[in-house]
Amino acid sequence: MALDGAFLYAVRQEMNCLIGARVEKIHQPAREEIIISMRTREGGYKVLISASADRARVHLTEVQPENPKVPPMFCMLLRKRLGSGKLLAIRQDGLERVLYLDFSCINELGDVVQITLACEIMGRYSNLILIDENGKIIDSIKRVDSEMSSKRLVLPGMIYETPPRDERLNFLSCTQNALRDTLKACSGSLPKMLLNSLEGVSPVLTREWAFYTGRGADCRTETMTEDMYDRLLYAIGRTKTMLTEGECHFTIASTKEGQLKDFSFLPLHQYGTLMVTKEMPSACALLDHFYAQRDRAARMKQRANDLFRLLVQTTERTSRRISSQTEELEQCREKDSLRKKADLISANLYRIKKGDTEAVIEDFYEPDCPTVTIDLDPRLTPPQNAQRYYSAYKKACTAEKILAEQIAAGKSELLYLDSVLDVLTRAETENDLEQLRLELSEQGYVRAARLKGKPPKSLPPMEYVSSEGYKILVGRNNKQNDKLTLKDAEKLDIWLHTQNIAGSHVIIRAGGEEVPLKTIIEAASLAAYHSKAQTSAQVPVDYCLVKYVKKPAGAKPGMVIFSNQHTVYVTPPDDLGKYKK
Repeated sequence: MALDGAFLYAVRQEMNCLIGARVEKIHQPAREEIIISMRTREGGYKVLISASADRARVHLTEVQPENPKVPPMFCMLLRKRLGSGKLLAIRQDGLERVLYLDFSCINELGDVVQITLACEIMGRYSNLILIDENGKIIDSIKRVDSEMSSKRLVLPGMIYETPPRDERLNFLSCTQNALRDTLKACSGSLPKMLLNSLEGVSPVLTREWAFYTGRGADCRTETMTEDMYDRLLYAIGRTKTMLTEGECHFTIASTKEGQLKDFSFLPLHQYGTLMVTKEMPSACALLDHFYAQRDRAARMKQRANDLFRLLVQTTERTSRRISSQTEELEQCREKDSLRKKADLISANLYRIKKGDTEAVIEDFYEPDCPTVTIDLDPRLTPPQNAQRYYSAYKKACTAEKILAEQIAAGKSELLYLDSVLDVLTRAETENDLEQLRLELSEQGYVRAARLKGKPPKSLPPMEYVSSEGYKILVGRNNKQNDKLTLKDAEKLDIWLHTQNIAGSHVIIRAGGEEVPLKTIIEAASLAAYHSKAQTSAQVPVDYCLVKYVKKPAGAKPGMVIFSNQHTVYVTPPDDLGKYKK
């Protein structure tokens, strides 16, 4: 992982400003994540510690995630043991991926004791362990029993043992000769040999050293020249200076599409033109930026899984029902032939007898009166056979009318489910999910949950300002779309929505003025951004005055009809910052 022991060394240096700080609050926003709020004389800080397998880290953070209504047990334990504690030291054993936070706390008897919080940042083996003054484990965010590991147990009451480590060199303290001799004794790819020989280094760091050593070419230790060894030792020495003297260049590498890939505490040249690099002001700022979006997406996905599953299953079930009803409707298209057969039987009753299985008669509906054969039920009289066809005709007429209504209702339901799914994919907070659950329960898709305390308070619409100073409001969900368009907006305001694409309702506050085209285009781009076409280009957006927008009786939330509209084609903006209020 890119967050190696060397990067953790840089993080520890930045966190040293917390020594002497007091613990104010402790929250656990996710199952394997803790946030400790601390206060120093200079101000307040927040420390984020994650033991998640793919997002393990510890750093100062500015992110304010939503916390669960009921704190988990480990969070309650930390509050009890570390509450109002004073941070005494932040320790790191060499370049191991473990930070020890030592706190001076008061126990239940009123005695001052030292409690240690061990932050083990080791990929899928990451953990957060609370240790008492005697070195015993109080508890951990992830317990490890004998069934999970035979080498190291992490259970309450056991003596804390440091994670097992291999004998490797610390490049911050070893000599150049020792490093040269160790590598010369190895045979293989240089990045891999560096990874096996040095502690606290990540693949991205060893690849960067190897890239500099071979001037972009692949290097193997058995074919390296003395000049290449000198270049390698210079690169490692320069890295040591950057770390120890605080001269790091914290860099993020991302694809040209903006997908974050790697990070390091020194400039990254190994990717060439394949990646775009961006420098960050500090190690903590880099980790905050790199993981914030990934964490938010993962957290929301975890909490919204039940809604995604419900919407997908309901959509599939509705689609199958519409397909079956459409097939039945096609069969009803032949209803006229039933009435025609009934008429022909009625006109030829004198030629048909009870017990006949078919009637061969002339079709007077055709100009040349061809002979046709009509199947009969031998158990019925001729008038009863005619009546049977008349009944089938009337049934087909009724079925056609009902099926047409049911298919239209099904298609309307699909549009509604699509709009809810679009809102769900763009949900950013727990409040957004609660509002969706409330809406779906009102529509009968989910059972109304028993809420503890007050129901979730709806957030106001998203607010932006155009370059010409006009206020632009964007609905967060279908219920808010209705309220924004049908109640809050003035009749002469401008209403916008993506054409035949699920998305939010957008309102431009006109203030009784004629809105310039530039503002309409900017609002249309916001409508495209807050829609299912967020990643598309040339998105059609309809707009009209609010007075031309109506809601049909019985329509589902967010469903409206409109007239007198115009259409513009826009591309969603890459950055919403220029429109923020």
